[in-house]
Amino acid sequence: MPLTDPSDGQLPPQEPVAAAQGAGEGSAEALDGHPGRPGPAEGAVPPEPEPTLPEPVRQRIVALTAAVLPGLPLDEVPVPLRRVAKFAPNRRARLGAPMIAAQLTADPLFRQRVTARVVTDAGDLGAAVVEGTAPAAADPVEVAALAYLARPRGWRELIEASGAAVRAEADSAVVAELVREAEQRATRAEHDRAVARVEAEKLRDELARVREELGQLREEARQLNRTLRETQARERKAAELLATERGRAARATADTEAELRRARARLAEAEAAAGVARASAKEARSVDDARLWLLLETIGQAAVGLRRELALDPVERLPADFVADAFADNPAGATGPAARARDTDDPARLDQLLALPRAHLVVDGYNVTKRGFGEMSLEQQRKRLIAGLGGIAAQTSDEVTVVFDGAERMHGLPPAPRGVRVLFSRKGETADELIRRLVRAEPAGRPVVVVSSDREVADGVRRHGAYPLGADSLLRRLSRS
Repeated sequence: MPLTDPSDGQLPPQEPVAAAQGAGEGSAEALDGHPGRPGPAEGAVPPEPEPTLPEPVRQRIVALTAAVLPGLPLDEVPVPLRRVAKFAPNRRARLGAPMIAAQLTADPLFRQRVTARVVTDAGDLGAAVVEGTAPAAADPVEVAALAYLARPRGWRELIEASGAAVRAEADSAVVAELVREAEQRATRAEHDRAVARVEAEKLRDELARVREELGQLREEARQLNRTLRETQARERKAAELLATERGRAARATADTEAELRRARARLAEAEAAAGVARASAKEARSVDDARLWLLLETIGQAAVGLRRELALDPVERLPADFVADAFADNPAGATGPAARARDTDDPARLDQLLALPRAHLVVDGYNVTKRGFGEMSLEQQRKRLIAGLGGIAAQTSDEVTVVFDGAERMHGLPPAPRGVRVLFSRKGETADELIRRLVRAEPAGRPVVVVSSDREVADGVRRHGAYPLGADSLLRRLSRS
């Protein structure tokens, strides 16, 4: 096939091919050492058409040219190939093949320059091809490619020999493939025969087993027939025994019904006795209620008498006020431990505890605010919590104390609502320790509710008799206000 394949998008060479043919012959003579042969300028020999190149030969010619293309001086490279010369080696032969083939065909001088470098790189093989001979051990494709570029005497025969060798190799490959396929079919056939033999053996074994099982089934059928006859005889005996047992069961049923009637009579007597016992218990409970009322009345009067005897006046200061006075001079501190506990968060439980008489609500301030509205500034958090606690104090009339950690005295705080006490921990102590001091200051028996989600705070105040609740319970209670 021609060097420029129509599939590469190049027009088939016409007159330039003839010029290239003549120029190629002249360059070949220069490399070959035969200058006496007339060239195209003399017009002695008409140009011959380009030979048909096998595809491997055409690809090898393009690859050889692409390999030496970057080594040529820029002025020796045709203008269409200067951009191709800058391609990467793996792309040069693949993308520039059409232009390289066209220039080799149309530009004899360019082909002569490429030939000089290719023959030099080929070494002994290139020298042999220029001499018009081809070593027997040489690759026919390589020989044909060098012959096309150098074009010594007999180069067309070398190309034809290469094409014949390539076709012979292709035919050999086809024959080898056919032989390999035949061998594979023979192997598969042998395997199928072996599988068929194994299957036949299995079927014979299965037939023998089925026959053996058939004999066993026949023997089992005879045994089952004997068993059936024996079972029918036992059935007849069982029917006779059943009739006898039915008579006995009828008599036992009559006896049971009589016993049931007697049990019902005894049950009626027991229910009557239970009614009498319930009436007695009710009367006894009334007596106990009267005793309990009398005892409570006596305790109340004794408490009034004790207050009168001790001359106790109504107090204006509560236990938490004394703890607050101890912290009023230096209200500073450090941040308490991170919240790690989660006690009950049910606001109904908080309402139940605040409904107890004289309850004291102690709130871990920042633990609640950072959990409920941590996006605000600390000042806004304190104001919002104190305002909400003022509403709870007004609704329940309970004592309310809120404790904050403080590194320095807070200025600009709004006045605390009625019934709400605001404390800041002093330097060297945390709000958790101040809360525990407040709980320990309360008398035993007074309901103290501590709101904090800190596990250490909850465990500490629980040991002193307080009721710990989670911060969410207070936040939900505040959201309802």
